[in-house]
Amino acid sequence: MIFFTSLLCFIALLAAGPLLLIAFDAQAQDWRYASQNPVGWAPDPATYEPAVFQAYAAPTVRWRGKFGDHTWIAVKKPGAATYTRYEVIGFNLRRNRSTVAESETANPDRQWYGAPPKLLRDVRGAEAEAIIAKLPAAVESYPHPFTYRVWPGPNSNTFIAHLARQIPEMGLVMPGRAIGKDYTGWRIITATPSGTGFQISLGGLVGVTLAGGEGLEVNVLGLVIGADPLDFAVTVPGVGRLPIRDDWTNGAYKTAAGPQAAMTPGQD
Repeated sequence: MIFFTSLLCFIALLAAGPLLLIAFDAQAQDWRYASQNPVGWAPDPATYEPAVFQAYAAPTVRWRGKFGDHTWIAVKKPGAATYTRYEVIGFNLRRNRSTVAESETANPDRQWYGAPPKLLRDVRGAEAEAIIAKLPAAVESYPHPFTYRVWPGPNSNTFIAHLARQIPEMGLVMPGRAIGKDYTGWRIITATPSGTGFQISLGGLVGVTLAGGEGLEVNVLGLVIGADPLDFAVTVPGVGRLPIRDDWTNGAYKTAAGPQAAMTPGQD
């Protein structure tokens, strides 16, 4: 009895952050009319020649955004005029289509229905080309193209985590708010998306992660609490990683004017 009472208290504590954000949210913006303007993380493909790989995360729409993020990746081959954006869209199932969506765009860093994205990873040049070469096979191997569940997965974060596990060169650390990243189907022990450690997960509902990239994470019903001593950061449910930062790449390609990444590799 004491165990179950303690467990319920722990779950309530984890959920307190997101619930407080919902309770005190003064925004009444209709997501259907929200901004989808680019924020300036992606270099202009018309003027930037080298290959690019980028990963993004932004809060999902409406109240679900207080709990979780939507993630996607974008790649540009050398000399390409557009980026190819990869993500999972659950609405595709309503049209009897695969949830895996590939689209061409000049601005892969658009706001996600009013929510500016965080830049999780930014790789350029030959390293990006190596990732791009492996993407088609990784996308094809995704095991859930016709299944979608907001919680606990498979969803958009399950897809991006799958790609990262298939292509360790991505070196992708996913946010604790990316509910579904820990959904690994019937596999209980797997590599982490960053490829720097291992995780134990029971259907994405309960699990533990220990890795150089992610640090230590504990997942209870999709709510993640964690600590990353190598990055001097902690993860809090609903809030995400603290200290909060929009650029997880430590400004690898950021210009002095802001996030607009129009630099060539090696510039300071």
